[in-house]
Amino acid sequence: LGSLPWKEIFTDATLQGHIAKALENNIDIRVALQNIESADAYLKQAKAAYQPTLTITPGYSFQTQSLNTQFGQLIGERRYINQFDITGAIGFEADLWGRMKAQEKAQVATYLGTVAAHQQVKSGLVAAIATAYYQLLTFDEQKRIIEETISVRKKNLETTKALKEAGTLTEVAVQQSEALVFNAQASLISLDNQMTQLENTISLLKGEPSASVERTNLNAQNFNVETNLGYSSSLLANRPDVRKAEFDLMNAFELTNVAKAQFYPSLRLTGSTGLQTVDIDRLFSGHSLFASVVAGLAQPVLNRRQIKTNYEVSLANKEKAYLTFRKTVLTAGKEVSDALKIFQTQNQFIDFKEKELNAYTKAASYSQDLMNYGMASFLEVLNADVNKLNAELNIANAKYTKLQSGVELYRALGGGWQ
Repeated sequence: LGSLPWKEIFTDATLQGHIAKALENNIDIRVALQNIESADAYLKQAKAAYQPTLTITPGYSFQTQSLNTQFGQLIGERRYINQFDITGAIGFEADLWGRMKAQEKAQVATYLGTVAAHQQVKSGLVAAIATAYYQLLTFDEQKRIIEETISVRKKNLETTKALKEAGTLTEVAVQQSEALVFNAQASLISLDNQMTQLENTISLLKGEPSASVERTNLNAQNFNVETNLGYSSSLLANRPDVRKAEFDLMNAFELTNVAKAQFYPSLRLTGSTGLQTVDIDRLFSGHSLFASVVAGLAQPVLNRRQIKTNYEVSLANKEKAYLTFRKTVLTAGKEVSDALKIFQTQNQFIDFKEKELNAYTKAASYSQDLMNYGMASFLEVLNADVNKLNAELNIANAKYTKLQSGVELYRALGGGWQ
């Protein structure tokens, strides 16, 4: 399931359009892409560490001495000296202890970690859009149910008033019946507010200004996917957050090697050559050429404990990265187990809720008929009506829960970024 493209999971064409738009415009996605660009630049820099450094410095200097100095008084006159030079310097450090190689491996892990982080953002975004979309469809269904309930309750209110005129019921029943109408109308306003907030959230995820969200209906959704159990190790291959934690661990390990290499001596070769003259016309003469070569071996002895501190910190960071990796793997297993259990049992839960609704519907109808003939109290009618409404709303929530658990299962298995 986790290896399937999201278009094969979410078959609603309208939902597919929202997801595609979000993947194109979402701010977090674009930030993650910039993180990849940044990591790629650092990786290129790490690969170039083996190359020598080369600098070319053209220069000009002007000098004249003071006549009030001993040298100036000895000469007896002011002299002006112009000096022109072009200097090239080259430096190279030998990677004796693998420090630069470890640094390169660390940057490779960092780059791969940013790629996995980008995939993680995509996976989370797809799940967030799908979950919000299904929640919006659930609100639509609940709004339809409440509107129908308001219509029925208004008719019941008229019936109650007529029975009161006939002397069958009292004003208490009329007020209670009217209160039910007001209760449903208030619930409708609350539901409309939640729908607007959810539409705004979806618009934000899509990187767009707040607007109404196009959608279908709850009953048109289908999430019947196979949930055959596979191997838990497949989580490592599919979940971007697990791979990122693994790359972070690799990075911490290599940085430990970098810190360890600081204890050993470093060998650096430097050389410089160029042209220097006081007469620009002779700058490119063979007599203007100069050169020097220096080889140095530097062994740290006392540096205020900085190297040891860096190494100890790197060991602690490596242990933290290992613990984070372990926690990520355990969390992945928990999330899959939780979502799988709900998804596999939700059909049975919905079936029981539909049977419950059928029973409450019959009870509401029977109690209304019995009250009309004076054989039941208004309280029985009221309870049956409230129970029927709650049962209808619960079925809509149960259908949403199944869709939500399916989305969560897909995300938990590492799906959504393909």
